[in-house]
Amino acid sequence: MSMIALFPFMKWFRLISKETLKADIIAGITGAVIVLPQGVAFATIAGLPPQYGLYTAMVTPIVAALFGSSYHLVSGPTTAISIVVFSAISHHAEPGSAEFISLTLTLTFLAGVYQLAFGLARLGALVNFVSHTVVIGFTAGAAILIATSQMKHISGIEVPKGESFMHTWMDLYQGIGELNLYLVGIAVVTLITALAIKFFSPRSPNLLVGMVVGSLLALLLKDYTDGIKLVGEIPAHLPPFSSPVFSFETIKMLAPEAFAVALLGLIEAVSISRSVATRSNQRIDANQEFIGQGMSNIAGSFFSCYAGSGSFTRSGINYEAGARTPLSAIFASLFLMVIVLLIAPLTAYLPIAAMGGIILLVAYNLIDFHHIVQVLTLSKSESAILLTTFFATLFLELEFAIYLGVLLSLVLFLAKTSTPYIPTLSVDSDSGKLINIRKKPMKQCPQLKIIRIDMSIYFGSINYILNRISQIVENERIYHILIVSSGINLIDLAGAEALVSENRRLAEHNGGLYFVGIKSSVYEFAARSCFIRQIGSDHFFDTKTMAIHSIYERLDKSVCATCQSMIFRECQ
Repeated sequence: MSMIALFPFMKWFRLISKETLKADIIAGITGAVIVLPQGVAFATIAGLPPQYGLYTAMVTPIVAALFGSSYHLVSGPTTAISIVVFSAISHHAEPGSAEFISLTLTLTFLAGVYQLAFGLARLGALVNFVSHTVVIGFTAGAAILIATSQMKHISGIEVPKGESFMHTWMDLYQGIGELNLYLVGIAVVTLITALAIKFFSPRSPNLLVGMVVGSLLALLLKDYTDGIKLVGEIPAHLPPFSSPVFSFETIKMLAPEAFAVALLGLIEAVSISRSVATRSNQRIDANQEFIGQGMSNIAGSFFSCYAGSGSFTRSGINYEAGARTPLSAIFASLFLMVIVLLIAPLTAYLPIAAMGGIILLVAYNLIDFHHIVQVLTLSKSESAILLTTFFATLFLELEFAIYLGVLLSLVLFLAKTSTPYIPTLSVDSDSGKLINIRKKPMKQCPQLKIIRIDMSIYFGSINYILNRISQIVENERIYHILIVSSGINLIDLAGAEALVSENRRLAEHNGGLYFVGIKSSVYEFAARSCFIRQIGSDHFFDTKTMAIHSIYERLDKSVCATCQSMIFRECQ
């Protein structure tokens, strides 16, 4: 194993220069300022003390940058994973309690182990089979759940802990008389300030400015109401050492939830890194990204961090700020440590209502309206995945919603690959080439059917292929079938056995299956699996001319004598 495989950061260390250092430092400062309010907000969503979001933003990006493959991906706390963490652990412990924190660390460790195992097993390609629509639907549903969870802090209406989505809104409706307009005002002013700063100065830390304005308004209103609760002071120190719980009972209890967190984290990280890579012209190694995410979560669980993944907002801004190497993410973490040591005590003046306003904005930005409209307009199958995941997120367990979305996308993928396109071909009298008869009306041979299979022949598609062959035999009474195989990338054992059996049936009618243009890699497997020997080597051809010449000799000449088609050269 090469040194770069063990230490992937050695690959981009060579790119570091004075110019890249300057660009990465500037991008790092930008990232640190942006993640400060986000870290506090995300930890609140996860049911953890605010400092845990900042700890995650300090440690996770460094490890992920060193062992990942993307030059611009910035890992850390994210909204989607934060709400899954809250959903998973709140069943077992009181949010914010010492037990809740301890279980969260164990969940993070287990999620990291899953991710690392996937990476080492080279399963990065699996993400290709999960539609990104799953993430879009899940994050849209999570956004509404997040906004719903903040309503009690913004309105001042009492909502019992652990209420479902529907019950929360019922409680809010019934308690409308308890509405605290001062809290609503703080949240709205914070929200409007953040939006205004974003509009007039896109590069400014709008969330941070919004928090400051909301805190100042809370100071002015504190004499008029006693309902203004504060976040409290964040400890001004670096991430302390911690230890997950390794008891068998705890691991058994959290293993299913950890798998959901790991899966969502991997889909997020690889999707975001590929999205940014299309703009930076970089190639992403999904397996290495799995390893980077896994190691960052494993290491983070020992430094008071909860599960993290790639952040679309911070990764996009990191690229736009001019980042050249993963050092930008490392600089962002280091600058955040300095900022926290200097200004952490100021969070004692941050009202929870202002935090609620910021979280509402974060939730709104989670909803990808452009892609949602595109999916609903253009694709029924993707729309089914989107809506199923979205409503499952709102009304079912979040972990189950992730599994359901992933499962549905895999089922639809298999459904597409199990029904390959099988056009009928015939010889064009003008060019002499085989052409799809739907593109041009042509005569066909009454004894030889020529078809093309444009997908792999495997256990999922073989039934559809056999049905197509049966239709030819039963409806047209044709027993010689030539399969143009240039589009076949794979024939598995189930497919090979079924084709051998079908060839025997055709042979009973003095016919057979024939193959032309089969790829060398497929031919090698066919030879090793005895597929060629069982069907007969004289049924496989390199060119169309050789195939037709050989099959013509096997046709019933009495039928040829009265044939009006005469489409082959041999017929003349």
